[in-house]
Amino acid sequence: MSGKRVGIGARPLADPQAEAWIRQSTKGALGKGSRYTARLTLDITPALRARIKVAAFEEGVTVAEMLRNLLECRFLEDET
Repeated sequence: MSGKRVGIGARPLADPQAEAWIRQSTKGALGKGSRYTARLTLDITPALRARIKVAAFEEGVTVAEMLRNLLECRFLEDET
């Protein structure tokens, strides 16, 4: 191994368009916004998971969207 040192250059100037694009994509990550703030974990069989994924694909939605809709229909908010 030689004693040669390689210098690290200065950080390149930021591209304003790239920075804006990154900020935009992280604000609305997964389209959640601030509405969904809790995570729910379920243990299901691989066969059930496969059926859920196929059903979501056939409906043209994500698994998360489909399950949120199902849960919202079953557990309606009180209209008081």
